[in-house]
Amino acid sequence: MAISADSVKKLREATGSGMMECKAALAEAAGDFEKAIVILRKKGAAAAGRKADRITSEGIVYSYLHPGGRVGVLVELNCETDFVAKTEGFLDLAKDLAMHIAAMEPKYVRREEVPENVLNEEKEIYRAKALATGKPANVVEKIVEGQLNKFYSEACAYDQPFVKDDKMTVGQLITEKVSQMKENISLRRFSRFKVGEGLQKRGGDFAAEVAAQLK
Repeated sequence: MAISADSVKKLREATGSGMMECKAALAEAAGDFEKAIVILRKKGAAAAGRKADRITSEGIVYSYLHPGGRVGVLVELNCETDFVAKTEGFLDLAKDLAMHIAAMEPKYVRREEVPENVLNEEKEIYRAKALATGKPANVVEKIVEGQLNKFYSEACAYDQPFVKDDKMTVGQLITEKVSQMKENISLRRFSRFKVGEGLQKRGGDFAAEVAAQLK
């Protein structure tokens, strides 16, 4: 079927993929725009997977201050080369991630970073609640697994729905950018600060903690 130039342009703007890639995806999807996006995302994920082991020793530390000045975020976003670190697309990604963290308050970057004692405590809570309903053991474990995945989607940045497009996770957003920029990209760490948060609990130690995080 004939693919219009307007459709290709629209898909390119939505995904950041090349014109020929967009045209091929639309042809494969028989002109269905949403299906074409899925096709491009799958291809992008495959390409990103091949780059996942590349070392990301370059990048930037991006600072974001939310309007009103009560919430601030520092993000370290890594890539492979200084050239990509200076591109507008990379800077835009860093800004989007900082804004996401300001809004969604993740506690960890990835699920692998959740301490074992925290996971064990969460599992015990979910298991106790499920057992209290009288469910059989095999069903209980499935419930625990499902609740744990929900915990990850709330606590871990990579698993959270992206604040500007909840049809994708932050991890999927980064995967798309890897495909577009042709380099491995990684959100290494972040710090989120909110005026007054933790002051009563930690008192004078709060200033020292902030200073340590900024080093």
